[in-house]
Amino acid sequence: MSDVARLARVSTQTVSRVSMGADNVSPATREKVLRAMNQLGYSPNRAAQALRRGSFKTIGVLTQQIQRTGEALTTAGVLEAATEADYAVNLVQVKRPESDDMRQAVYRLSHQTIDGLVVVQAGRAGLDHLSLPQAMPVAVSDSALVGYYPSASADQVGGVRDAVGHLLALGHRTVHHVSGPEGSQSALIRKATWAACLREAGALVPEPVLGDWEAAAGYKAGLHLAADPDVTAVFCGNDEVALGLIRAMHEQGRRVPQDVSVVGFDGLDLGEYSFPPLTTIRQDFKRHGREMVGLVLEQVTTGPVDGSRSVIIPTELVLRGSTAPPPTR
Repeated sequence: MSDVARLARVSTQTVSRVSMGADNVSPATREKVLRAMNQLGYSPNRAAQALRRGSFKTIGVLTQQIQRTGEALTTAGVLEAATEADYAVNLVQVKRPESDDMRQAVYRLSHQTIDGLVVVQAGRAGLDHLSLPQAMPVAVSDSALVGYYPSASADQVGGVRDAVGHLLALGHRTVHHVSGPEGSQSALIRKATWAACLREAGALVPEPVLGDWEAAAGYKAGLHLAADPDVTAVFCGNDEVALGLIRAMHEQGRRVPQDVSVVGFDGLDLGEYSFPPLTTIRQDFKRHGREMVGLVLEQVTTGPVDGSRSVIIPTELVLRGSTAPPPTR
């Protein structure tokens, strides 16, 4: 820094202000200092800056499977919001949240100079899997950790009620369900709400078909459900499952929606271009990420927030071509 100050003919304090991005430096002086930095190959010591300001300007992000569309979009929202706030992101992926993998990942992040932690997806991992420093700002989404830490989550219950209510309003006597994986809190909420909606309507509650979030699971479930002529409506755990199920139905001679109506969940763009276009429940994944960053930065600025603090993000029923009244018997 002294070398830069000498070359630019300014004080070291001015060099410090420029390196910190302070506003109280004239454009001409800033340009002169930056030229000197570039000429000397000077790079500010970020660790020293962090110690001075008491902040590392970095958010840790913990997720389960980044290749999943929902988690990827949520993480994109985290990155956008963090960048706008001039924060960097340190991302760690965990294969099995309900194991030591989670503890080790959290330990690594909490010891890598982060100001707060965003948990994009942790499945059914509980508090004992998330051993954090007591004052660490945290925000979570769609996991068993909701309620213990500030959270931003989709209105899962409202979305499922819209999906099942739409199918029943079309005249279907009941609605079958292909669920997400057992280890997912979102899947459990969707399955429980689906069953509650049918009971409230006085409809038969069929045995749900256990799936996961992949199209292959939907295809397998579709082969099973296509063999039952009483199946006229299916609510799927997500859009990928719904697309796999539609293919299986077509292969088995069951037309969608003339014979079987199908509704997905997530609202992915690809559903608009499937055949037929997929009726779905749209959730705003990027907003999940942005809201979680906001919750973390609020804690960084003002201190701890009550763990019950929850941002519920509305969902939307998107009507397309995969639903219709049941076939006339």
